[in-house]
Amino acid sequence: MTSDRFEATYLIETPLDPAKVAEVMAGEQSSGTFTRVAGETDELRSRTRAVVTKVEALDTADTPSLPNAWLAKKGISGPWRRARIAISFPVDNVGANLATLASIVAGNLYDLGEVTGLRLDTITLPASFRSRFPLPTQGIAGTRKLTGVASGPLVGSIIKPNVGLSPSETAALVAKLCEAGLDFIKDDEISADPVHAPLAQRVPAVMEVVRRHKDRTGKAVMVAFNITDETDAMKRHADLVAREGGTCVMASLNWCGFSAIETLRRATDLALHGHRNGFGALSRHPLLGISFQAYQTLWRLAGIDHMHVHGLQGKFAQEDAEVVSSARDCVTPLSAGIDDRVLPAFSSGQWAGTAQPTWDAIGHDDLLFMAGGGILAHPGGPAAGVASIRQAWAAVADGTSLDAAARSHAELRQALDFFGKAAG
Repeated sequence: MTSDRFEATYLIETPLDPAKVAEVMAGEQSSGTFTRVAGETDELRSRTRAVVTKVEALDTADTPSLPNAWLAKKGISGPWRRARIAISFPVDNVGANLATLASIVAGNLYDLGEVTGLRLDTITLPASFRSRFPLPTQGIAGTRKLTGVASGPLVGSIIKPNVGLSPSETAALVAKLCEAGLDFIKDDEISADPVHAPLAQRVPAVMEVVRRHKDRTGKAVMVAFNITDETDAMKRHADLVAREGGTCVMASLNWCGFSAIETLRRATDLALHGHRNGFGALSRHPLLGISFQAYQTLWRLAGIDHMHVHGLQGKFAQEDAEVVSSARDCVTPLSAGIDDRVLPAFSSGQWAGTAQPTWDAIGHDDLLFMAGGGILAHPGGPAAGVASIRQAWAAVADGTSLDAAARSHAELRQALDFFGKAAG
């Protein structure tokens, strides 16, 4: 890859020659059409056409992964050949335009008649191109500074005002969570500005108790207010959070879109917590959609600071290996020499017992470890739940087994006895 080109890789399925299909893809997403048109000179094509750089044959299948009317109309049947291909695109076809970049690496490719399966796998960017887009405003280092957590995982939890809590009731819950010793508290993704707890009232109420906690203890708890909305409303809500002394806002990335997140990023220096809800619709079929590496690449170019990756041994459909690779993607620079790492946010069924497999898999604690029931349902109460998670992470970082650490930490012992039975 050179400084004037970026590369995307794909998994495809087709009854045709994969090499020829790759050329169709390259033409479709650059200067080609199904037939040469007026003005499409060889010189123009050499400057702007995407280039196929790799075609790797994989297995075949007896049945197609997806229906295809175009192939059926032509009477073309299997076997259905799968291949991994790489295509190099000219940077100048895009410029610093995230929406167009996404349209080029994906876009009409999913509708091509030649394929019965297509998945965008990875995106690789030269440093000169990556530098045209914003870096995380806070990222890992900034989030640690704002929360005062110099080392170890940030321990967080989720509040759910969508269950009907009023602003004052939400603030009372936040006060309890602050007292429990949390570093981070976030809104649920399905509650942003509900009638029963509008942000205009909820933000001041919550931040009042956060400020009181800081005045009393010196601890600045980060609260990620869900401001998912249309663009102007998100900017207003971010301004409100900043005026009240907040440090973070959250947005549902897939439903706001690239342009809204880019606009929000330019409008505020608050930490931007990116929630990926809906990603399963884009990723769960192995021969359709987009893999997490490519997905998080595009959103990091929009300037987010945190990105959800789910959690090990959690409640969602992803295998643990996918969660691990997603977390590694978040802390891997997109281009050499540029520190644009973002904080991976683990959630979904997390508790003290999942600290060990998480540490074993990724080998570091630059992460946000969020637990709902693992904290709030701890038999010793929320403070004991937070303590059990901190004890677990300290143990695994020190090379001590959780059972051994639990001999001298009652909160961890309680968590292992209580949640371990449910997990087993």
